[in-house]
Amino acid sequence: MKSSLTERRYVVPFVLITSLFFLWGFARAILDVLNKHFQTELNISITQSSLVQVTTYLGYFLMAIPAGLLINKVGYKRGVVTGLLLYAIGAFLFVPGTWANSFSGYLVALFVIACGLVFLETAANPYATELGPKETASSRLNLSQSFNGMGSALAPIVVGGLLFSGSGADVSLPYVVMGVIVLLVALVFSRSQLPEIQREEEQSSQSLNSEIVQSSNEEVSGLANLRKLFHNRTFLFGLGALLAYEVSEISINSYFINFTTGMEWLTPANASYILGLSLFIFMGGRFVGSWIMRRIPAQRVLLWCACGSVISIALLIINCQLSTLNYHFSLALLVANYFFEAIMFPTIFSLSLRGLGSLTKSASSLLMMTPVGGCGFLLMALMADASGSLILPFLIPLVGYLVVFLYARRQARG
Repeated sequence: MKSSLTERRYVVPFVLITSLFFLWGFARAILDVLNKHFQTELNISITQSSLVQVTTYLGYFLMAIPAGLLINKVGYKRGVVTGLLLYAIGAFLFVPGTWANSFSGYLVALFVIACGLVFLETAANPYATELGPKETASSRLNLSQSFNGMGSALAPIVVGGLLFSGSGADVSLPYVVMGVIVLLVALVFSRSQLPEIQREEEQSSQSLNSEIVQSSNEEVSGLANLRKLFHNRTFLFGLGALLAYEVSEISINSYFINFTTGMEWLTPANASYILGLSLFIFMGGRFVGSWIMRRIPAQRVLLWCACGSVISIALLIINCQLSTLNYHFSLALLVANYFFEAIMFPTIFSLSLRGLGSLTKSASSLLMMTPVGGCGFLLMALMADASGSLILPFLIPLVGYLVVFLYARRQARG
């Protein structure tokens, strides 16, 4: 029987939290445009421009646990407001960065934005899973993440169209607009009533090792929670699978414009539009996935999608090595992968949190360290610059999707 997505009392909090997914999706997708823009404007290599991703996702890695500890102490609402304020500060820092025309200045601004995004994601992802029945947690998070996909899709189209139009547009312009919007959203959240939800412990031995099970009234410090989580093999496998996914997804996004322009298939402007289209397909995949997972177990859908991604990237590599290369087919495979990978992050995230009860906030902070996988783009850039081949770097995301496949297979077997 189909379960309800959420409860009437949680509709407003769910809508407010879902709005955050759009904001960080937009912020992260701009990086894929900045990467190519800085190569052109600052005359730097792919490897040097990859510091855009490295700096941002290093911020995720360094701030994830502190963000989780703070949210564990002050609650979801204050965690969200803290994240929004950091996001706005980082966006406004693009103005002095532009005045100085300093690559390092831009990196500082991106690092501050990343610190803000960590707070938003660490609070919003687990909160979305808790705003309704546990049976539809994956479906609910996939629906929220669909709006993340909408922000991701619009960013390369809007910002890429601006920066690659030849109009000489200032890179700080979109960030100033974002900063103003984020401050307004912070004001709304500061005046909103968001319930703090305490989910009861689930005692199932299938999803939680017996040494982590504790009574619902037991108070454990954040650091103690982290120690317990590192002894939970099921959770650690989910953590590893999420990291592998982030390596694959972020690396492909960051490499997309470089790859398609380097292969002389597209111009930078057209590549931005195709990337935006791909991310719209990504968003659609999450809507479809959210609907399907209300009827079919999430772990089974994850297994199907992991197979799709592995096959798509493997065929892309093979086709690009052929002397009779059909670039339309290769581009179609690359775009198709966006549909298959769409449900991976929210599904792995929600599956990893199953049965963790009062450990949920601490577990979320660990899971939000995984965007450091975006530094995998540095490996792709180094491989491309060193080998002179634009297709060999796709071996890195292929391995990542294989890890997700193994995780999904284990989850599907119960």
